[in-house]
Amino acid sequence: MASDPDYARFFPYDEPYDHQREAIEGIGDALDEGSDVLLEGATGTGKTLAALTPALEFARRTEKTVVITTNVHQQMRQFVEDARAITRQEPIRAAVFRGKGSMCHIDVGYEECQALRETTRDLVDSEAEQADLERRQRELLDASQEGDSEAAEARSAVMDELESVAEEVETLKEEQATCDHYYRNLTTDTDEFYAWLYDDVRTPDQVYEYAERQGLCGYELLKEGIDGVDLVICNYHHLLDPFIREQFFRWLGRDPEDVIAVFDEAHNVEDAAREHARRTLAEPTLERALEELEDVDDPRAGPAGNVLETILTALRETYDDALGFGERETVDEEWTDLAIDNDDRRDDLTLSILQNYTGQGVHEDLEAAVALGQALDQQYEDAYKDGETSVRKECPTLQAATFFDGWFEDGEQTGLYPVVSVRREEGNGDLYGRAELYTAIPERVTRTLFDDLYASVLMSATLRPFDVTEAVLGLEDPETMAYGPQFPEERRRTYAVDVPSLFSSRRDDPELQDTVASVVEDTVRLTPGNTLAFFPSYSEAERYHDAVDVEATKYLDEPGTRAQELRETFTDGDDGVLFTSLWGTLGEGVSYDGDDARTVLVVGVPYPYLDDRMDAVQDAYDATFDAEEAGWRYAVEIPTIRKTRQAMGRVVRSPADFGARVLVDRRYTEKAEIESPEYAVRGTFPPVERGEMIDVEPEKLKFGLLNFYADMDAYDGEPPEP
Repeated sequence: MASDPDYARFFPYDEPYDHQREAIEGIGDALDEGSDVLLEGATGTGKTLAALTPALEFARRTEKTVVITTNVHQQMRQFVEDARAITRQEPIRAAVFRGKGSMCHIDVGYEECQALRETTRDLVDSEAEQADLERRQRELLDASQEGDSEAAEARSAVMDELESVAEEVETLKEEQATCDHYYRNLTTDTDEFYAWLYDDVRTPDQVYEYAERQGLCGYELLKEGIDGVDLVICNYHHLLDPFIREQFFRWLGRDPEDVIAVFDEAHNVEDAAREHARRTLAEPTLERALEELEDVDDPRAGPAGNVLETILTALRETYDDALGFGERETVDEEWTDLAIDNDDRRDDLTLSILQNYTGQGVHEDLEAAVALGQALDQQYEDAYKDGETSVRKECPTLQAATFFDGWFEDGEQTGLYPVVSVRREEGNGDLYGRAELYTAIPERVTRTLFDDLYASVLMSATLRPFDVTEAVLGLEDPETMAYGPQFPEERRRTYAVDVPSLFSSRRDDPELQDTVASVVEDTVRLTPGNTLAFFPSYSEAERYHDAVDVEATKYLDEPGTRAQELRETFTDGDDGVLFTSLWGTLGEGVSYDGDDARTVLVVGVPYPYLDDRMDAVQDAYDATFDAEEAGWRYAVEIPTIRKTRQAMGRVVRSPADFGARVLVDRRYTEKAEIESPEYAVRGTFPPVERGEMIDVEPEKLKFGLLNFYADMDAYDGEPPEP
């Protein structure tokens, strides 16, 4: 690769594939222009190195840092392997980040950790000052013994100061809470740790284990030692959570405009941004706030208690009124949303607050509550640092007042949807409520991020249509590139089975169930190996798990089961069928290589459950974007087809691999585009993928599978009878 461009030193293998080289050069050009990039690449495209190679080269040349992020654990492990391969060729300084909670050696929460850090640093600073004063008084003693009268006088002043500092050190040691692990970070030589850290690419588990052996805090060492690194590998929340992002850039020693971000599985950024933007407050927090205020001697306690009491009453009235006849008894321990939004006025909770309130003004009382909460929170901080309390107390008054101050300030903005939810308390079985401002439009979170970064590369196997991704994330004129399937077409088949459309209203039809069950049975029987079967929901997966009669071993993925263990059990066998929901965790970011899975079934067009939140997203998209049926297309259809495409991508993972994808629903066929185009979804797939779809009648599918797998010489012995 000596003749290759400068990026070649960061490419860890002999040379890129042709399409990979094209992507590397295209991304490099975009970075030179400061442009964002949308990259869609099917399995085998080599997306990660296509993004990292030019990004690392550009960052090295311009003194920037590359951050690669994902929400899929398996991808984090792959990033580490790729980074290790790179650093064996061109040394880079790389750090892998994980949340503090999983790396804390003493298992304390965020607030306690912050307080412990401050008191521990105070102790170390005081000890350092004590050591300096000890050294100074010895120097002055020597000088005074040699006859320097001024030195004797100066030493007297130093001794007074030394006594005061010594008392402060003793107080900090005996009365204030500190962290021994962080203390050793600050008082021992950590050069050996950083030499070890940057000698390779270390995982968070390795950092934790090393630090535990040495009695250090690995998380704090990482934070304090990543200034100016070449590459950081982390989870989405380090960039999508505004509060964490601000700290994260500070740890990097970089301004946002000096960071290049690479988002893997970027089709998930939309939902992840909503999750990180959500704001909630539950009824027990209001109750604790009122209890807290009873013991507060402050003139602001009256107004604060007045408005929070009103809000608590209004919240209870709102969910009581929203629960219909018999619904209260059906509420379980999961949150149940209740519709409170109104088209022509404020939401029901806000109206109830205003109707119940008496006083100088809701806004004025909330301002008083916020100010009082801030003062109380500082008192709790000081008490913990001073050793008066063993845990760092939270301030429910501050939490409640801040939330509802934002509720009134932001509640009417487009894209924010007010929700009240209820659930049943464990133990006594009482109901309690929660208020939430749900962020329907993720652009509220992501636009500022992409505006602030130097550039970003968003990559996925299912990122198209690009115009929709641009719109919902707030990207401005990004470069786009797409690479279809890279492996031989003759080693894969995609069948669209003309089963009557599986609308939710039809799923209980016994005749239709028999037809679908027969298709599943034929597929499993004709597949030489494992079959993955995806359904619109876990209940549908369970229905067909029970209905299908096959000799293969049947596995059922259910909510709450450990999906990774189930996957390993399934792939350890060689003749099984796994029934799961397309909206579960086994449909993307998980590799099924070779014999792990030969055929993928997607039964139905697995639209999500269209609840009030999804209606709010559709309404927000309709109001925001100038596109026909933007709400349905952006919020429902395209994400659903992306999920389907992700599931299809679980098989045929290498050039030597082979497999079949079976889409079971008339809406996938060409016939639907002619006879009922309003329901057809084939046109939502990219051209290459829909061009490979073969329409087939249910009873003919088995012959197609038989011929394909026979051509692949996949059967061990005689093929099964069709």
